[in-house]
Amino acid sequence: MKDLKVNNFVGQLYKTIVFLFLNFLLIVSVSAQDYKTIKAEKGEGVYSLLRRSGLAPEQYLKIFVELNKSKLGTDNSLYVGETYKLPLVELSDEPLSSMLTESPAKENSATPKANVSSGKTTAYRIFGEKYKNVTQIDSELSGVVYYLVSGHGGPDPGAVGKLGPNSLCEDEYAYDVTLRLARVLIEHGALVYMITRDENDGIRDMSILKPDSDETCYPSLKIPRSQVSRLKQRTNAVNKLYTTNKGKTQRMVIIHVDSRSKGENIDVFFYHDKRSKTGKKLAINLQQTFKEKYDLHQPNRGYHGTVSDRNLYVLKNSYPPAVFIELGNINHTRDQQRFMLENNRQALANWLAAGLITDFKNNK
Repeated sequence: MKDLKVNNFVGQLYKTIVFLFLNFLLIVSVSAQDYKTIKAEKGEGVYSLLRRSGLAPEQYLKIFVELNKSKLGTDNSLYVGETYKLPLVELSDEPLSSMLTESPAKENSATPKANVSSGKTTAYRIFGEKYKNVTQIDSELSGVVYYLVSGHGGPDPGAVGKLGPNSLCEDEYAYDVTLRLARVLIEHGALVYMITRDENDGIRDMSILKPDSDETCYPSLKIPRSQVSRLKQRTNAVNKLYTTNKGKTQRMVIIHVDSRSKGENIDVFFYHDKRSKTGKKLAINLQQTFKEKYDLHQPNRGYHGTVSDRNLYVLKNSYPPAVFIELGNINHTRDQQRFMLENNRQALANWLAAGLITDFKNNK
């Protein structure tokens, strides 16, 4: 009996020593990791610094604070010129760290793939509280990948119209229509990437959309002030994703609002790259869908939206076939109603989605 107690004691002691040794190795391993560093710029907070580094604040904020707590001021403020450690990027089995947005239930998981059985409901935070739950209604777009780019954003509001004392900023209205389009495409089984992103706006139902400048470029990069740099940033984001999704049907949709004289009323019109036959077909399918919708819902109105090629950077340099869409004239009263009214913004999204479904069926 005495020998048995001694053996048990020795066994427990051995296990304890092994446990402590393994923990020591883990601590040494973690402490030996090389962290990338970055210097804080004037007027920058933790969120903007993480975005500038290409890290999603929602995912890496707590880790950043823990790494740098001795160098942070009140309310985790940064000191200009101070060097801060950046969190190590977590690897994932998913194609990338984030597709459209993360599910609230799993903060660090990628968006569930869209080619799932109909009837599944998934929550997407990027759509906002009211619209976050999306139920797939069919699989018409299963296997199709869309890159949605709303115009301008960040330091550039784009065209600015006026309605009384209110400013109507192109980037806000283009973004809301783009979000609505993304939601409809997911309902039909598509895989959607929002390239221009605003994590806290969501889909909004008010007529006057308050402007801000916190939009980012996928996955969460700070949007540069330079127009050329901004266009290159978005094109590079899409082209990297295109390579990842090689072998799938892929399309890029770019949504803007035009700016012309107050007296010029225009219909939704479409541009494509002159070298891309598929891009031209995409633009024509969308235009024809809009004509059919207007003929059905407003038979006496007429529709004069055009399709033409244009020498635009994103159209020329993107890998997937692309279409550039102008929703209307932000300075014309009637055109303003097209994207100011919530029901009209949803109709634009629905009609664009219908055109994309037609395009996919026509190109199968």
